[in-house]
Amino acid sequence: MSTVKKKIKILIVDDHPVVRKGLLSCLAAKDHLKIVGEAGNGKDAIKLVKELAPDIVLMDVSMPGMDGLEVTEALKKDSPQTKVLILSMESGRGPVLRIIKAGARGYVLKDAPTDELVKAIETVHAGEAYFSGLVAQIALNQYVSDADDTKPVAKLSEREREVLALIAEGKSNKEISQHLGIGVRTTETHRERIMRKLDIHSVAGLTKFAIANGISALEEKPKA
Repeated sequence: MSTVKKKIKILIVDDHPVVRKGLLSCLAAKDHLKIVGEAGNGKDAIKLVKELAPDIVLMDVSMPGMDGLEVTEALKKDSPQTKVLILSMESGRGPVLRIIKAGARGYVLKDAPTDELVKAIETVHAGEAYFSGLVAQIALNQYVSDADDTKPVAKLSEREREVLALIAEGKSNKEISQHLGIGVRTTETHRERIMRKLDIHSVAGLTKFAIANGISALEEKPKA
């Protein structure tokens, strides 16, 4: 019987040629990895996955046209045998959770060392998930948060969460009313209930809470 292991077939997807060349250079030296193709946009990526049937797609998030999340969702549906490993510089809570929900099997920051990227490829190919350092902590924190019904956020109704998200965006009661198609007085009532349930009585406090609990996609601004 042959003892030669089957190589892991990889498709590189990034809209920057320099990045693709750099990844190709880093991974080409690994005997158990085989770069079968590269794409500079989401549409080409989907086409090449169907043609080349790679085991792993190294996927950038920010691309013109279809972004990495849209491509990941499409591949999860149409090419489930191909696993997506995201490569990105975004490490904020919002982007990480959206990537996980899209169906990616792993997430590695672009400034990670080559050895970590190779480990991530091997791990995802083996059927497991791989999230590097900070990203893994964000995902774990969200899992614990979602599992804990005693947290303040669990006290809010779906409508109250919608109102809170709009408050965090700086919208007035009138603007929230127009956006949700409800009366101004109803909006005021929702705002009062939110403040009472969370024991937070300022817009700044509500905004910070919304960001920390994933209700708002805004990123908290660093202190000067």
